[in-house]
Amino acid sequence: MAHRGSGMNLDARVQSLHDQGVHTVLAQFVDIHGVAKGKWVPLGRLRDWVEVGAGFAGPSIWGTGLPRHGPRSEYHGRVQPESLQALPFMPGFAHAVCDGYAGGEPLSTCSRQLLKTQRARLDERGWTLSVGIEPEFFLLSRSPQGGWQPADSLDRLEKPSYDLKSLNRQAAFLGAFRQALAALGFDWEQIDHEDACGQFEVNYRHDEALAAADRYVLFKMVAHTLAEREGLVFSCMPKPYPDMPGSGLHFHISLADADGRAVFSDPADPARLSADGQAFVAGLLDHGDALSALCAPTVNSYRRLALARSRSGTTWAPVWKAHGENNRTCLVRTLPGRIEWRLPDPSCNVYAAMAATLAAGLDGMDRGLNAGPGCVDDLYERAAAGGQPMPPRLPRDLAAALDALEGDRALRAQLGPDFCEQFLAIKWREWDAYAGSVSDWELERYAAAF
Repeated sequence: MAHRGSGMNLDARVQSLHDQGVHTVLAQFVDIHGVAKGKWVPLGRLRDWVEVGAGFAGPSIWGTGLPRHGPRSEYHGRVQPESLQALPFMPGFAHAVCDGYAGGEPLSTCSRQLLKTQRARLDERGWTLSVGIEPEFFLLSRSPQGGWQPADSLDRLEKPSYDLKSLNRQAAFLGAFRQALAALGFDWEQIDHEDACGQFEVNYRHDEALAAADRYVLFKMVAHTLAEREGLVFSCMPKPYPDMPGSGLHFHISLADADGRAVFSDPADPARLSADGQAFVAGLLDHGDALSALCAPTVNSYRRLALARSRSGTTWAPVWKAHGENNRTCLVRTLPGRIEWRLPDPSCNVYAAMAATLAAGLDGMDRGLNAGPGCVDDLYERAAAGGQPMPPRLPRDLAAALDALEGDRALRAQLGPDFCEQFLAIKWREWDAYAGSVSDWELERYAAAF
């Protein structure tokens, strides 16, 4: 699905938007956490926003690494004109994606620029990367005691997957969300209640990698806005409840060559996975620990990536670095012509996670790695039974993942030292803040124990 407006000159684009009643452009970029930021700018000066960019104080944005003074202190978000489209839920406004620039040059700490750099490596090979993103999320509200709870107080089934009653009770938000997505060109496919109370999933059609990442950021922005209008909180926290499954953000990845042939596909292979597909998967597994830092970048992410009990009896979280044909208990699930990368969660910066995933997969291809035989077992059942060797585990916490990223020179070289330095510094501060906190669990267990 290409962005609307591709190929139109700026004057025609301004006129088209003006005819739709648009007077203001919401110029949007993301910070290093992947959180949407931006400002409102007048449509009539669109050429300025495209050629120079909307200006922001660089140090006021997480992770730019820009100084407080001098010619590179200003962050310029350059509007990508092909991304412009009117926002159906904000009359008079159009949305535009921005690339980060400083001093007239692409900003090396801009995660969208990172993904464009990795995509250029594919262009050299004549390949196109398509990604289907599966967003899972929670709808929450504050409890009278100040904690967090599912927004629907009646949503409390032990096994709530596909619960139509709760789905229908959220029809006001989900219906408005569906209408907004359809108007924005999302080819939405299904909406369902997931396996935790208050948890939902919305699926829409795959897209070229950069467009898919842009779409997901817009998806979240629309969801946050419409949820707030209903008095709800749209939450991308990976695992709010210890006894329920968490939210993933699975990437369905496929590569096509210049003739449109599926690079990952080999009908003669038992798993229908080509040698290139095997090597790509092997790259993901080889760099899996470091990728965890970027795909599962919060303390809470590792509540999801754990052998936790679920009151529904089911958890789909990847714990072990393994691949298997249509095997959801593995980190990589292989399917005809594509792979499902199950590590990312919705707290990630989707551009950085996608760039790192692509870099790791291409490294596996360049090195001619082989992923080995696919796993045919339910790994959770194997672990419960005991007595059999298990594949290596992913990092158990954010600190271990950050250590792995620091030690993965090849992946850091592909992503660039500037971005990695900023990311690691910010995330280590986050870990230190967590490590220095005292939880309610600790107080209950230890305060009067000794």
